[in-house]
Amino acid sequence: MTTLRCADKTLDLSCPVVMGVLNVTPDSFSDGGRFLAVESAVAHGLRLVEEGAAIIDVGGESTRPGAAPVSPDDEIRRVLPVVERLRQAAPQLVISVDTSKPEVIREAAAAGVGLINDVRALTEPGALEAAAASGCAVCLMHMQGDPRTMQRAPSYVDVVREVKAFLDARVQTCRAAGVSADRLAIDPGFGFGKRLEHNLELLRHLRELTGEVPVLVGLSRKSFVGTLTGRGAGERVHGSVALAVIAAMNGARIVRAHDVAATVDALKIVAAVDGPSR
Repeated sequence: MTTLRCADKTLDLSCPVVMGVLNVTPDSFSDGGRFLAVESAVAHGLRLVEEGAAIIDVGGESTRPGAAPVSPDDEIRRVLPVVERLRQAAPQLVISVDTSKPEVIREAAAAGVGLINDVRALTEPGALEAAAASGCAVCLMHMQGDPRTMQRAPSYVDVVREVKAFLDARVQTCRAAGVSADRLAIDPGFGFGKRLEHNLELLRHLRELTGEVPVLVGLSRKSFVGTLTGRGAGERVHGSVALAVIAAMNGARIVRAHDVAATVDALKIVAAVDGPSR
């Protein structure tokens, strides 16, 4: 699948694209608190668009390990003004909202969001129905456990086989609920209930997950990048870009990134070497 239907827009995935991260939270692991004000959040989002992001992913609830949940009302209050302002400033932009809550999905879709990026793969009560009715694209992510507990003791017999089985099942559930394949993407959930060896194994075998729907990866500034490089969260650009290149060369079509300009440049090189997907 080389396109993704995002409500009233179609995203071309013949070459890998970058999803820019815009967290409007006080506690995200890398940039928590930096973009709480609507004006600073919108300015940063537009800066990421100038750097080449094809999607801006707005998140109002941190999903870092140990993160506390946020109420639907608080998440809507954080996210919606930013979405509305971005939509006004860049009407052709594909805006994504990083949420699992049906209330947020409905409000975001009404405000013009094109993609729902759900770490819980629409398993929360009412989320599947809200997403199906929204017309938005949906990214379904694998996570073992929940953000509060997921990194305590993640365990797999065969991480690639288990992640693939979960994502395949969620795709089929979504399709049965009326979400067509051209509205779906999958994410193996790097760092979400995975140890270092699980993340590396998934990356080595990423192409085994590719199929009828595109693969999105979120590798940017993750703790395992720090484990491998010895760098703090704000100093992981080089390691993150290296992982983005590996992922794209192994079939990823969307790369979620904090450091957009560097990632866009790297993916241009990948596209030139690999050629566009047919």
